[in-house]
Amino acid sequence: MKLFKTLLVVSLLLLSTVVAHAEKITVAAAADLKFAMDEIVTGFKKSHNGAELDVIYGSSGKFHTQIQQGAPYDLFFSADIKYPQELAAKGLAASSVVPYAVGRVVLWSNSLDASKMTLSSLTDPKITRIAIANPKHAPYGKRAEEALKSSGLWDKLQPKLVYGENIAHTAQFVQTGNAQVGIIALSLALNPELSKKGGYHLIPDKLHNPLEQGYIITKRGAGKPLARQFAEYMGTKPARSVMTKYGFVLPGEVK
Repeated sequence: MKLFKTLLVVSLLLLSTVVAHAEKITVAAAADLKFAMDEIVTGFKKSHNGAELDVIYGSSGKFHTQIQQGAPYDLFFSADIKYPQELAAKGLAASSVVPYAVGRVVLWSNSLDASKMTLSSLTDPKITRIAIANPKHAPYGKRAEEALKSSGLWDKLQPKLVYGENIAHTAQFVQTGNAQVGIIALSLALNPELSKKGGYHLIPDKLHNPLEQGYIITKRGAGKPLARQFAEYMGTKPARSVMTKYGFVLPGEVK
């Protein structure tokens, strides 16, 4: 009998270990986080042996809609904090809404020296295609629209605009030559893949509303230790260091 009990305890311990290592979460993350989040996930996995995270990048507005429709995301990192706030108000969050960064908006080109440009440069007749993210569901696209309207350029430039599904797709338009310049996230412009190919011009914050970003653990992620562990990791020094590297302004920091 004692042997049976010992074997039972050992079996339960082994089972719990297997379950712990088998846990997997799916993270919905705004496209501006692509390069920063990839590095953060790599660091997290080094300190959390066996952790499995599947990160999906895309438009914050579309994730907002998908989560309401039951999409299987355990964490949602939005480029606009209003989206997780709305989900929390509807009872679709298992945590409070946590601000994690403020995004910055830039002009970027890999064929022109954008570091010497301003928004008014976009009126140059030689520039015929300008990429921005779709303002209807992409926060960076909305801020691009606000900046152009604040500068009195929106109506003049609309015929030149091409719209990306999200901010990463917008950058691809410029990379592939389908647009000569784009209004994109600083976090993308600082990535080595883009920074070695073109300069950027930081668009003044006063021209658009702040891009305060926030995350939630979704209702689906409730009770998943891995989801809470990764959320907590975002506040650690290694994760904050990566975010700063990609140009994000972090909570508690001054621009």
